[in-house]
Amino acid sequence: MIALTSCEEGKMGIVDQGKYVRYTPEQVEALERLYHDCPKPSSIRRQQLIRECPILSNIEPKQIKVWFQNRRCREKQRKEAARLQTVNRKLTAMNKLLMEENDRLQKQVSQLVYENGYFRQQTQNAALTTTNTSCESVVTNGQQHLTPQHPPRDASPAGLMSIAEETLTEFLSKATGTAIEWVQMPGMKPGPDSIGIVAISHGCTGVAARACGLVGLEPTKVAEILKDRLSWFRDCRSVEIINVLPTGSNGTIELLYMQVYAPTTLAPARDFWLLRYTSVLEDRSLVVCERSLNSTLGGPSMPTVQPFIRAEMLPSGYLIRPCEGGGSVIHIVDHLDLEPWSVPEVLRPVYESSTVLSHKTTMVALRHLRQIAHETTHSSVSGWGKRPAALRALSQRLSRGFNEAVNGFTDDGWSMVSSDGMEDITVLVNSSCSKLMGLNLSFVNGFPSTTSSVLCAKATMLLQNISPPMLLRFLREHRSEWADNNIDVYSAAAVKAIPCTLPISHNGCSGGQVILPLAHTLEHEEFLEVIKFESIGHNREMPMPRDLYLLQLCNGVDENAVGTCSELIFAPIDASFADDAPLLPSGFRIIPLDFKMDTNSPNRTLDLASALEVGPTGSRVHNDHSGNLGNIRSVMTIAFQFAFESHLQEDVASMARQYIRNIIASVQRLSLTLTPSHLGSHGGLRIPPGSPEAATLARWICHSYRSYSGAEFLKPSADNSDSPLKMLWHHSDAIICCSLKAMPVFTFANQAGLDMLETTLIALQDITLEKIFVDEGRKTICAELPHVIQQGSVCLQAGLCISSMGRPVSYERAVAWKVVDNEDNAHCICFMFVNWSFV
Repeated sequence: MIALTSCEEGKMGIVDQGKYVRYTPEQVEALERLYHDCPKPSSIRRQQLIRECPILSNIEPKQIKVWFQNRRCREKQRKEAARLQTVNRKLTAMNKLLMEENDRLQKQVSQLVYENGYFRQQTQNAALTTTNTSCESVVTNGQQHLTPQHPPRDASPAGLMSIAEETLTEFLSKATGTAIEWVQMPGMKPGPDSIGIVAISHGCTGVAARACGLVGLEPTKVAEILKDRLSWFRDCRSVEIINVLPTGSNGTIELLYMQVYAPTTLAPARDFWLLRYTSVLEDRSLVVCERSLNSTLGGPSMPTVQPFIRAEMLPSGYLIRPCEGGGSVIHIVDHLDLEPWSVPEVLRPVYESSTVLSHKTTMVALRHLRQIAHETTHSSVSGWGKRPAALRALSQRLSRGFNEAVNGFTDDGWSMVSSDGMEDITVLVNSSCSKLMGLNLSFVNGFPSTTSSVLCAKATMLLQNISPPMLLRFLREHRSEWADNNIDVYSAAAVKAIPCTLPISHNGCSGGQVILPLAHTLEHEEFLEVIKFESIGHNREMPMPRDLYLLQLCNGVDENAVGTCSELIFAPIDASFADDAPLLPSGFRIIPLDFKMDTNSPNRTLDLASALEVGPTGSRVHNDHSGNLGNIRSVMTIAFQFAFESHLQEDVASMARQYIRNIIASVQRLSLTLTPSHLGSHGGLRIPPGSPEAATLARWICHSYRSYSGAEFLKPSADNSDSPLKMLWHHSDAIICCSLKAMPVFTFANQAGLDMLETTLIALQDITLEKIFVDEGRKTICAELPHVIQQGSVCLQAGLCISSMGRPVSYERAVAWKVVDNEDNAHCICFMFVNWSFV
């Protein structure tokens, strides 16, 4: 039975008792009202509609059911058409970018061919060479710098305009020309779902990165967002506009002073004295370009500010072109000289890496724009009733508060506390809490505050042979391994203005930890979540509620993101979760120091197939297929803040020093446990007593599957050289084993299984089976497990589960089977999740 479209329905006017049903406009209007309220009404609701609407009384319920089916089909087709139009628009814009990139590369090839011929001619005529001092350009490192040397300009409007026009020319030559030799960012492939085309410099002065992409915002909005650096660049401490000079064509010249946080306690912060030029090109493209002002270039000067190191921004900026059909195509160029001489030698790779610059600044800007565009078209509210902008503001406050603690600027009120004789921990005190936390703590939630100061204890340590994302995930998932819940309770009580005493015991309180996800940023591994500690013990001296909440920010957990720092930042927060709640952020920041492609392979620390091969004598052999593992180095900065009453300063300082030292000892112990050599050992894997070796378990899994299904679980390789364990480890579907206990816990997973659960081999064994399923899935699993034990195997329909990070995961189907040992005794249950993906 077919229902006509609303336009046709309005013309027909009456109900036909034949094959087709014709609806009047009034009937269509009534049906549309119900559709918007309930797109898929039940049979009872459809009958109720007929009773409530007399104009539908002469239509059969089956005909109304068909109308709703057709209406849902049209809605689905409309959404699919809109999605395809969006994809087509993205592909068109991306194709334009790729054509421009191809033209640029052709120009670069022509230039290199010309330079190669020039050098060849010079070599052939070496005997007759003469030095030509009249040439305006100098060829260096295969690149031709076309900028002639101008005498320094003055600070007059004409002088500033001259600098601005020169900056614009140089910026455009980097954004779309060949002034810099760009190479594609490792792991960044262009496509309709990618962030864009990302490239880093090769062989230029300083560090440089470039990104090109499509964003669903108009050019003026894009420029407005990008110029507000404090809203998206978390390393930016402040931006002060010193002067504004209008120019022709609605352009402006601005003089800016910007301060940037140092990422660790081992390096001083940076500042920039900048000229920013905003203008509109003849093709209606909007350009915002910037560069540093110095004595060589001319213009007004800015005296140095202690303790900042004056860094240089070479011509950089944003080229924003309007896109057909709406949106903008944007080119972002960042080119900096960060003065690496001013930091310890161990940190210089961070300041000399274009990859780091790309992750920290260039890609952050593009991702922020895409996130804003996504929020504009997809309005959403989190489970805590927070809009994306409010959650983003909380993330910004956490990151900014942690940066303030790490840097400890004197103009923010920080002062050094005398040492206890050991120089491993730095302790600072700040008595200007209202400035530090952005609000007046004299009253918190209507109650007078008993805290008057904040103490920060911080330290930096060098880590070797440990993956920063892996260590961060373990710190996040196993807080009890390093944290003291008594101190968490004390910190929360101090911020909430509840009278309390210093914790004496460091044994920790009992209580469960529940992670409640708040937000996951688009295209970026960053999570904002609330940690709820349930049933925390307390005593009469510490009258805390039984539940403690921590607001936590986690990013940098992707093993494939070369050059990205990993952060875990958290702060106690009241259960009311107010936007203006006082926050004292503490946490960890791990900065990788090696950026070679082979040093960040995700298989380095998790590849059981290479780490657990069994030799001819039965002994375990560690096969290193990923290079020199000892070259993985990183720097971890730890900073913890405590609010306290001023007369308790010495006691709190002593407690903080000891707490940080305990945390450092825990991190060192965890790092040793998580190193690749220990992952290949029996103790490092923490296999439960009585469990088989991984190679033996792989054989049992395959044999049991063949026994129950009659099919081979693994397809042998062409030369039969791969072991079952290696093939199991690299299997495309997620394979996870759980114990046969009353509350099953996971004991083994292949690489896909670890990726799906977003965990590590060590952390895996602390995850229970019921924890990864939502309510309906949990009921299904509980009902099917007895069948698996009795029948040997069972198939599960498509469903959802939850990763350890709180992200929903969908799968097309799942298979569960009983794994038996050589004596046919049940050993565990193996699950295979087919075609899983994050929702």
